[in-house]
Amino acid sequence: MKNILIVDDEKLLRWSLSTELKELGFNVYSHEFAEEGYKIFKEKAVDICVLDIRLPDYSGIELLRKIKQAQPDTYVIMITAFAEVETAVEALKLGAFDYLIKPFSLEKLKHLINKIIETNDLKKEITFLKQKEQKHFQQERMLSENPEMKKIFDLINKLADIPISTVIITGETGTGKSLIARSIHYKGLRQSKPFVEINCSAISESLLESELFGHEKGAFTNAIVQKKGLVEIADGGTLFLDEIGEMSLPLQSKLLKVIEDKVFKRVGGVKDISVDAQIIAATNKDLQKEIKENKFREDLYFRLNVIPIHIPPLRDRIDDIIILADHFISHYNSIFKKKVVKLSDEACELMKNYAWPGNVRELKNVIERAILLESSEYILADHLHLKPGPNATRAEALARDRKSLNASFLSEMDYSIDKKGIDIDSLLTAVEKKIIQKALEMSGGNQSHTARLLGLNRDTFRYKMKKLEIIALPQHADDQAGEEID
Repeated sequence: MKNILIVDDEKLLRWSLSTELKELGFNVYSHEFAEEGYKIFKEKAVDICVLDIRLPDYSGIELLRKIKQAQPDTYVIMITAFAEVETAVEALKLGAFDYLIKPFSLEKLKHLINKIIETNDLKKEITFLKQKEQKHFQQERMLSENPEMKKIFDLINKLADIPISTVIITGETGTGKSLIARSIHYKGLRQSKPFVEINCSAISESLLESELFGHEKGAFTNAIVQKKGLVEIADGGTLFLDEIGEMSLPLQSKLLKVIEDKVFKRVGGVKDISVDAQIIAATNKDLQKEIKENKFREDLYFRLNVIPIHIPPLRDRIDDIIILADHFISHYNSIFKKKVVKLSDEACELMKNYAWPGNVRELKNVIERAILLESSEYILADHLHLKPGPNATRAEALARDRKSLNASFLSEMDYSIDKKGIDIDSLLTAVEKKIIQKALEMSGGNQSHTARLLGLNRDTFRYKMKKLEIIALPQHADDQAGEEID
């Protein structure tokens, strides 16, 4: 920020400002006419313009307009007489940084220039951090050897050049739904715009409404000033709604309007505000079950379900456990300045047989604790502190899922025997089809887990799917045809 242009018809003012600013190390250019000043602006790499509102050929407002059209990032300070303050306010609306009222001291101008430099430095830092985060999500190799996860990564890459409006991500707590949401944003067309995130289960309904949609001054007791909501802040970018299954029905209605009509009203407001934001929602709940229980709007579900993604739990991605653990070891070695080499064979075996109810988040925490507290070059099984408990092993987790399937299936059985008796073959076929469909639904469309849940091998499961004409669940992003089943 070295080059300053001064356009003012007062020769003495131009001379005094130029002299002082040159002594401070700036390159200063000046002229009395707007047109000549604009020529200088186009020829030189001007960082800051100081413009008088009243100029001999045409107004400083018009010059401001031309400068902003040519270089929107240029900082402009307007100079005005006291009687022209309304015009100065108009200049602020056109993009001027600030204005000075004549007569003014050089100290005031220096103060504004310092503010501009601080603002520019902050913008550069924000831009750098944004680019760093974009680079992280654009270049980072997603850590997985699991076929279903690879399909998700392929889908994210396909979405990069497509203007999408809504995505729904499902999966257990800790599976990485936020990571997937950020990857979609930073690899997509909206990567340079805001990524705004909120957890719908973390705050009360009334506060969530204000956080999402903002409020007008006086809308409620503590609404002292007008406030923009996250929907408005996300305009042009992405709004990530984590745990959307916790959102109340009235708020679901307002969100539906944002998706369908791209407008909303602030709390206490009467005016529609236009917004264009990509909505990514995530939940660990079964939304179809929530719909049946009248806890979630079916129309909102269908609008969110344009691009559905289901993340399998870590217990169904055994090969990923050690890959992720090695990644976290490297990450925390760097943070804590440790030199842990790797996991011991016993630690690897223990981790592979653990069910990871907290999924990837739990795995990350376990590795962090082990590296932080232990001094050995190897992480041993004892260092992991994996306490056995309900569903602590994969076998126990599978038994839990089977028990849940039995209870769910039996509660939905509705067969009666009439006077003519029953067709036993048709009944058994219907029961078999129903239980496979229910198991698929409980497994989130994951055919590998469904087969294990039913105790079937790959060939038998596929044969039954084909024979009973069962189609893979349409609400999941991954194409289950050709999926490897253990």
